Amino acid sequence: MSSDADADVTPSSADGVDAATPTGEADPDSSTADPVLAVDDLRKRYDDTVALDGVDLAVADGEFVAVVGPSGCGKSTLLRVLSGLEAEFGGRVAVDGTDVRDGGSDAVGMVFQEPRLLDWADVRENVAVGLPSDVDPASPPARERVDDLIETVGLDGFAESRPDELSGGMAQRVSLARGLAYDPSVLLLDEPFSALDRLTKADQQDHLLDVWEERGTTVVLVTHDVEEAVYLADRVVVLSGQPGTVASVVDVDIDRPRDRADADLVALRREVTDALGR
Repeated sequence: MSSDADADVTPSSADGVDAATPTGEADPDSSTADPVLAVDDLRKRYDDTVALDGVDLAVADGEFVAVVGPSGCGKSTLLRVLSGLEAEFGGRVAVDGTDVRDGGSDAVGMVFQEPRLLDWADVRENVAVGLPSDVDPASPPARERVDDLIETVGLDGFAESRPDELSGGMAQRVSLARGLAYDPSVLLLDEPFSALDRLTKADQQDHLLDVWEERGTTVVLVTHDVEEAVYLADRVVVLSGQPGTVASVVDVDIDRPRDRADADLVALRREVTDALGR
């Protein structure tokens, strides 16, 4: 087990669930005995500040997990560790059984809060940025894969459009397609809809579920929005305040498609909100 990091790290790159258990003591390892994503005793320190302390989490293949918590609890730091952007930390983080410091992060895709598209590139070129480095984006198989992803995210007909010709929701779909271009085992989402208006956000949430159900990719979403977390996820992991630890895990045992006004969903939102201490 490695020691806690003492300094920040500069990035090197950029349907229903099984029977639920009542929320109480956190049981983040309840999803599977052989998870695609395994986090064991994760600890992350920035100088004198402990960002994460003893985080344990297991995510099953194809599962959709949301992570919520107060500002400053280490949610985004958690994603940076999972993605390999933070190489110094205590504990172990593995994807498909491989430590993220030993190549496991190669199986992880990332979608950021902002689309971060190349202004000079069209949609097809922006999606192709996410292809593996050893793949020629001009090759017929690569172009076919990119065009398939563009269609998957509902942007067929916009392959040659540039970012300034897209709405905010469309730009975020390009970012989603780019994150899937590598065909990752785990897709990390860092509040991808936070900048969108309420109606656009709801539309994008439904579209994300369509893509997830079609592709079966394991998803970990960080969000401040409790309603979003409960609507989208199979489980909601609640982090405590600084330092971030797993305070509670709420199973969302409601079949999809879900009704946002469903009484059971509203009750689960209240349960997560209570766990946050709001």
